[in-house]
Amino acid sequence: MTPDVVFLLDVDNTLLDNDRVIAELRQHLEAQFGPARSAHYWSIFETLRRELGYADYLGALQRYRDEVERDGAGDHRLLMMSGFLVDYPFAERLYPRAFEVIARCERIGPTVILTDGDVVFQPRKLQRSGLWEAVQGRVLICVHKEQRLAAVERMFPARHYVMVDDKLRILAAMKAVWQQRLTTIFPRQGHYARDPAVLAGYPSADLAIEHIGELADIDLAALLEPRIGAARANEESG
Repeated sequence: MTPDVVFLLDVDNTLLDNDRVIAELRQHLEAQFGPARSAHYWSIFETLRRELGYADYLGALQRYRDEVERDGAGDHRLLMMSGFLVDYPFAERLYPRAFEVIARCERIGPTVILTDGDVVFQPRKLQRSGLWEAVQGRVLICVHKEQRLAAVERMFPARHYVMVDDKLRILAAMKAVWQQRLTTIFPRQGHYARDPAVLAGYPSADLAIEHIGELADIDLAALLEPRIGAARANEESG
C-alpha cells in the first residue's frame, strides 16, 4: 500500500552540526600537522568538491598522498587524520532533539535519510551517529540528490513527500520537479542557511524553522493533511 507521505531528511547541518565537525577537523590538522599541510589539504578538498559535487574528505586525503608521493616532498603524517575522521564521535554532534524529530515523523509516515556524499565516510557518519538505525536503514546516499528523485519514488513511493534540508537550492530544485507533491522545510542552521546571497537567490521554503528540534513540536499531520487530501483527489480523478 502506498503511504500518504514519506519524510526525506538531509544530514549535514540538518540533523547533524557538520560546521562544528569541520571546525574541529581544521583545528586538529593545524595543531597536529601545521598550517601549511592543513592549507594544502583543504585546497585539495575544495578542488575535489567542485569536481564531484559533494564533500569527499577521504578522497581529498588520497589525492594529498598522491601529490606527496609524486613530488617526493613533505611527510605522510597527515594520513593519520583518517583515524580522526573514522573514529569521530558523530553522535555527540547531532542537533538537540534530532532523534525526537525522526520519531515524530515516523508516526505519520516512513522517514528516509536522503543525503549527498561518498560511499565510505558518509555511511560511517550515519552509523556512528545512530541515524542509520533511527531510520531502520532507509538511507539513500547520492551525488546531487535533487537529480535522483525518480530513484526516490521507485524505492519509497508516496502520494506526498516532505524534504527537510538546510540548502534552499536543493529544496527549490526538488520543488521544481515534484511541485505540489512536495512540502519543503528549511531549518536555518549552518553556514549555507545563513548566507544572505544564498538566501536571496532562491524562493522561500514552504516552512522555515530556526532549529530542527522545532519539528518535534509542530503539528505535522495538520500541516500536511490538505496537501495529502489534494494528492488523493488527484489520484482518484486520474
